[in-house]
Amino acid sequence: MWQDFVFLAGSVLSITFLAPTVRDPTAQVPLGSSVPSMTVGAVYSFTYATMGMTFSAAGSLGVATMWSLIACYRSPGPLTGPRAVARFVISLPGRARRSVADAVGIGPTATADVDQAAD
Repeated sequence: MWQDFVFLAGSVLSITFLAPTVRDPTAQVPLGSSVPSMTVGAVYSFTYATMGMTFSAAGSLGVATMWSLIACYRSPGPLTGPRAVARFVISLPGRARRSVADAVGIGPTATADVDQAAD
Protein backbone atom coordinates (compact mmCIF):
# COMPACT_ATOMS: atom_id res chain seq x y z
CA MET A 1 0.00 0.00 0.00
CA TRP A 2 1.25 3.42 -0.95
CA GLN A 3 0.64 4.93 2.51
CA ASP A 4 3.45 2.74 3.83
CA PHE A 5 5.93 4.60 1.66
CA VAL A 6 4.52 8.02 2.60
CA PHE A 7 5.07 7.29 6.30
CA LEU A 8 8.52 5.89 5.50
CA ALA A 9 9.40 9.12 3.67
CA GLY A 10 8.35 11.16 6.71
CA SER A 11 10.50 8.99 8.95
CA VAL A 12 13.50 9.33 6.64
CA LEU A 13 13.11 13.11 6.76
CA SER A 14 12.93 13.01 10.57
CA ILE A 15 16.06 10.88 10.75
CA THR A 16 17.83 13.28 8.37
CA PHE A 17 16.87 16.29 10.50
CA LEU A 18 17.86 14.57 13.77
CA ALA A 19 21.29 13.41 12.53
CA PRO A 20 23.04 16.78 13.12
CA THR A 21 21.87 16.77 16.74
CA VAL A 22 23.25 13.28 17.29
CA ARG A 23 26.57 14.27 15.73
CA ASP A 24 26.96 17.57 17.63
CA PRO A 25 28.74 16.93 20.96
CA THR A 26 27.67 20.34 22.28
CA ALA A 27 23.95 19.76 21.66
CA GLN A 28 21.81 19.62 24.79
CA VAL A 29 18.26 18.36 24.37
CA PRO A 30 16.15 18.07 27.53
CA LEU A 31 15.03 14.59 28.46
CA GLY A 32 11.50 15.96 28.75
CA SER A 33 11.54 16.31 24.96
CA SER A 34 13.62 13.37 23.83
CA VAL A 35 12.18 10.58 26.01
CA PRO A 36 8.55 11.18 24.97
CA SER A 37 9.61 11.46 21.31
CA MET A 38 11.56 8.22 21.61
CA THR A 39 8.56 6.51 23.19
CA VAL A 40 6.13 7.76 20.54
CA GLY A 41 8.45 6.52 17.79
CA ALA A 42 8.59 3.06 19.38
CA VAL A 43 4.81 2.93 19.81
CA TYR A 44 4.29 4.00 16.20
CA SER A 45 6.74 1.34 15.05
CA PHE A 46 4.89 -1.37 16.95
CA THR A 47 1.54 -0.11 15.68
CA TYR A 48 2.67 -0.02 12.05
CA ALA A 49 4.12 -3.51 12.40
CA THR A 50 0.82 -4.90 13.70
CA MET A 51 -0.94 -3.32 10.70
CA GLY A 52 1.43 -5.01 8.26
CA MET A 53 3.13 -1.73 7.26
CA THR A 54 6.69 -3.03 7.35
CA PHE A 55 8.41 -0.01 5.81
CA SER A 56 6.60 2.44 8.10
CA ALA A 57 7.50 0.28 11.10
CA ALA A 58 11.17 0.25 10.10
CA GLY A 59 11.17 4.02 9.57
CA SER A 60 9.54 4.70 12.93
CA LEU A 61 11.99 2.35 14.60
CA GLY A 62 14.78 4.40 13.05
CA VAL A 63 13.25 7.61 14.42
CA ALA A 64 12.89 6.02 17.87
CA THR A 65 16.54 4.96 17.69
CA MET A 66 17.68 8.48 16.81
CA TRP A 67 15.67 9.94 19.70
CA SER A 68 17.07 7.30 22.06
CA LEU A 69 20.61 8.26 21.05
CA ILE A 70 19.75 11.92 21.66
CA ALA A 71 18.21 11.07 25.03
CA CYS A 72 21.22 9.02 26.09
CA TYR A 73 24.06 11.17 24.82
CA ARG A 74 22.79 14.72 24.22
CA SER A 75 20.85 15.44 27.41
CA PRO A 76 22.11 18.01 29.90
CA GLY A 77 23.17 16.61 33.22
CA PRO A 78 25.92 14.62 34.87
CA LEU A 79 24.90 11.22 33.50
CA THR A 80 25.18 9.89 29.96
CA GLY A 81 23.94 6.78 28.27
CA PRO A 82 20.96 4.78 29.47
CA ARG A 83 21.58 5.97 33.04
CA ALA A 84 20.43 9.46 32.02
CA VAL A 85 17.13 8.08 30.74
CA ALA A 86 16.73 5.89 33.84
CA ARG A 87 17.28 8.93 36.08
CA PHE A 88 14.59 10.80 34.18
CA VAL A 89 12.08 7.93 34.37
CA ILE A 90 12.71 7.46 38.09
CA SER A 91 12.12 11.18 38.70
CA LEU A 92 8.73 11.21 36.90
CA PRO A 93 6.52 10.30 39.91
CA GLY A 94 8.03 13.11 41.99
CA ARG A 95 7.61 15.57 39.15
CA ALA A 96 3.99 14.49 38.72
CA ARG A 97 3.28 14.97 42.45
CA ARG A 98 4.80 18.46 42.38
CA SER A 99 2.81 19.39 39.28
CA VAL A 100 -0.46 18.24 40.84
CA ALA A 101 0.34 20.02 44.11
CA ASP A 102 1.07 23.23 42.22
CA ALA A 103 -2.11 22.87 40.17
CA VAL A 104 -4.34 22.51 43.24
CA GLY A 105 -2.54 25.32 45.04
CA ILE A 106 -0.72 23.44 47.80
CA GLY A 107 2.73 23.26 46.25
CA PRO A 108 5.72 25.46 47.06
CA THR A 109 5.13 27.63 44.00
CA ALA A 110 1.46 28.21 44.78
CA THR A 111 0.57 31.86 45.23
CA ALA A 112 -1.69 33.40 47.80
CA ASP A 113 -5.06 34.78 46.76
CA VAL A 114 -4.41 38.50 46.94
CA ASP A 115 -5.46 41.38 44.77
CA GLN A 116 -2.68 42.61 42.54
CA ALA A 117 -2.12 46.34 42.56
CA ALA A 118 -2.95 48.13 39.36
CA ASP A 119 -0.07 49.79 37.53
